[in-house]
Amino acid sequence: MEKDVLSLIEAASGGFSKGQKKIAGYILTNYDKAAFMTASKLAQFTEVSESTVVRFAAELGYDGYPEMRRALADIIRSRLTSVQRIKVAKDTIDSGDILTHVLSSDIDNIRYTMDKTDSGDFSRAVDAIVGARHIYILGLRASSFLANFMGFHFNLLFNNSRVVSETPASEVFEQIVRLSEEDVLIAISFPRYSRRTIRAMQYARDVGAKIIAITDSKSSPLVAPGDITLCARSDMVSFLDTLVAPLSLVNALIVAVSEKGPGDLLYANFERLERIWEEYGVYE
Repeated sequence: MEKDVLSLIEAASGGFSKGQKKIAGYILTNYDKAAFMTASKLAQFTEVSESTVVRFAAELGYDGYPEMRRALADIIRSRLTSVQRIKVAKDTIDSGDILTHVLSSDIDNIRYTMDKTDSGDFSRAVDAIVGARHIYILGLRASSFLANFMGFHFNLLFNNSRVVSETPASEVFEQIVRLSEEDVLIAISFPRYSRRTIRAMQYARDVGAKIIAITDSKSSPLVAPGDITLCARSDMVSFLDTLVAPLSLVNALIVAVSEKGPGDLLYANFERLERIWEEYGVYE
């Protein structure tokens, strides 16, 4: 698993110049504020030049300051409480134009996801799903709607898929107890990450099942227990995370699986469903 930006700063601190040490000290103490500062603003707060801030990001291995700032944003999304998130949002979002802010953020997240998604990992995930004996889809809390959306469409494509959910009558582990090396577990979680999802992934690894992790970055705790990781950028908007880009990635998986899966079964399922929908008046 990749180191987060704070760990990188601590590890490299011995070689920093005087100016870089000022930046490092400020970020380590005020990372929640630094995540929303431009390079010039951070330079102002640390009393160094803007070029020093840019070189600092490069010293840590980032392509530029914006990438380091995104890494800081990833940190705060997984650490801040809901109340702290609301306070940060009030300081950073223009309340007079929330619609534009949120929609623009979603567009940026989709573009970032498109640029960063590894096509090889995506293809391996599709092959694993199509070749699995059983497909288990796990997404808890805010990620449950992604799991249910995927499960709804996989149910139309396959006879061997099921959504694992939290219910009063059934613990998560009871629903995946029959997992084996012939099965695949698709685990979905975004900050703040679900501990139960990670533990279920660890169980799946112990029994030899193939694990596909759908999460926000390579520093996510879902990466270590997973076999294949698909990253989609989410972003903090007040107390919630926008999951538009993750939903778009799920859409792509559904389409790719339908193209590669058993075509005859797909057509037969939909022909049967169309007759049922017509007979029972499902649609107007």
